[in-house]
Amino acid sequence: MGNIGIGLVGGGYMGKAHAVAMASVGAVFNTALRPRLEMIAASSDASAERYREAFGFARATGDWRTLVADPKVEAIVIASPQETHRDIAEAAFSAGKPVFCEKPLGASFEDASAMVAAAEAANLPNMIGFNYVRTPATQFVRKLLEEGAIGDVTWFRGEHTEDFLADPNEPANWRTTGRANGCMGDLAPHMINCALALMGPMAAVFASIETVHATRGGVKVDNDDHAQMMVRFANGAMGHLYFSRTATGRKMGYAYEIHGTKGSIRFDQEDQNAVHLYRAEGPEATRGFVKILTGPEHPDYLPFCQGPGHGTGYQDQIIIEARDFLRAIETGTSIWPTFRDGLDVSRIIDTAFVAAETGGWASIPQD
Repeated sequence: MGNIGIGLVGGGYMGKAHAVAMASVGAVFNTALRPRLEMIAASSDASAERYREAFGFARATGDWRTLVADPKVEAIVIASPQETHRDIAEAAFSAGKPVFCEKPLGASFEDASAMVAAAEAANLPNMIGFNYVRTPATQFVRKLLEEGAIGDVTWFRGEHTEDFLADPNEPANWRTTGRANGCMGDLAPHMINCALALMGPMAAVFASIETVHATRGGVKVDNDDHAQMMVRFANGAMGHLYFSRTATGRKMGYAYEIHGTKGSIRFDQEDQNAVHLYRAEGPEATRGFVKILTGPEHPDYLPFCQGPGHGTGYQDQIIIEARDFLRAIETGTSIWPTFRDGLDVSRIIDTAFVAAETGGWASIPQD
């Protein structure tokens, strides 16, 4: 059993989640590689030192370049603002170090394309952080679909809805300026990734993208609050996706419904330990959705808890990601979702903006 020096860039909300995950993953999954919290970087020496002390890293720096160049840092986790992702990833790959990057892959499609090119040129393990798709429940849904449990899928409805900007009196902040920080840059990537994971590639999109509250405290909002997309999947199925940061009452509305010729599936992240499954079989009078509580028989549940229905949580999703990243480094082979999967999401978002501007359907460009 070996250890590996982890360098973490960013100590905020997601930085803390990844620090906790790297500190816990060896015990939870008995990984062959055990993370060593080697160095953390933040926007200043002072803030980096605060994070170092809080999270248990050996060293701290106010310059991510120092972290990337350090020989004791052997793998890098990027949890900093998305406009920094490209530079950090390119430098890390040039230094021969595997990279895990939080979503979205970059601040633009151009950034994401460059990051994929750097990852593939270096031939190093790379992964993007779409954590919600890793819940035991959604992993189980993927398995049900692969097994044909609901027959041929005909329709998919997905949403990622929250209400952190529902109040029009909420002041302007960094989220309310710049296309990359809007709802399409922030919330949409998660559900688009989910749709791709469950349904396969998208062929075309029709989109409407809008700002609900044009100003906040007298400051102009120059990005989107919510958006909807009609989609046609490559397999012929229809779909509808909705994303909102102004959906009053919704706290973690990452939800989907899937119809097939032999049944249906429903899931809502606000009840993340349950899957609702309908099978079109038996007498009509006794048919209905069955609520399945996740437990040790479902993917990646048992390492956290032996009791069915006891449930897993948000932090556990990040620990599962850490396990996969370590396994990718151990085997030298990237594990889904990779940077290229992140690029696929970025491409769809770019195409949705084109569709919204032209008022018609737009085909998703293919590699």
